[in-house]
Amino acid sequence: MKKSEVHKMSDAEMTEEVARLRKQLFELKCQAVTEKIENPRQLGNIKRDIARILTEQRQRQLQESK
Repeated sequence: MKKSEVHKMSDAEMTEEVARLRKQLFELKCQAVTEKIENPRQLGNIKRDIARILTEQRQRQLQESK
C-alpha cells in the first residue's frame, strides 16, 4: 500500500483497514510459530502498512485541531 492510496482513504476506511491488517498480522504471527510461512517479509510489510495508516490518521487529527 502506497502513501497516495492511504491519503485517498476516508477516516472510516482507514479504521476498517487497520483492524483488518491487525487481524491478518496476528494470524501470520500464529502461523509463523506453528509452521513455516511462505513469505516472511509479509510481517514487515503489514506492520509498515499499519504505521502508514496510523500516521495519516494522526496527521488529520492534528490538522483538525489547528
